[in-house]
Amino acid sequence: MRTETISIHTNSSFSCHAITNQIESIIECGTQLEGVVCVSCLHTTTALIVNEMEERLILDLEKWLKELAPPLQGYKHDDLHLRDNIPEDEPKNAHSHMQALLLGNDVSVPFKDGKLQLGQYQDVIFVELDGPKKRNVVVSIQ
Repeated sequence: MRTETISIHTNSSFSCHAITNQIESIIECGTQLEGVVCVSCLHTTTALIVNEMEERLILDLEKWLKELAPPLQGYKHDDLHLRDNIPEDEPKNAHSHMQALLLGNDVSVPFKDGKLQLGQYQDVIFVELDGPKKRNVVVSIQ
């Protein structure tokens, strides 16, 4: 088993980043030609999905997530004055946590001959829900 980290610098509160090529580069650096790659976010307000990285679909995803978990809806997590030991710059971001729960934190994809076994229109996509920030994704090859 081998584990590597991908760093992603996001530039807005919501953004999607195809990381398929970075994952395949990590696979190519090893000697293992077949197996499963497990990819996991190290943050509670980000997500990983396998889908089509198409501009209008990404706009639809953002709209759908905002409808299901809109910002500033009286979430208990956003009652910052009632929470202990929080940083001074703590954001009201409960909606981002809820959106991340809807999408999921990790994906596993088989690979063969050093290539991810994805469909024609599929990409592994990192989803930022509370940016802009520097984020890390762990890639574990098994």
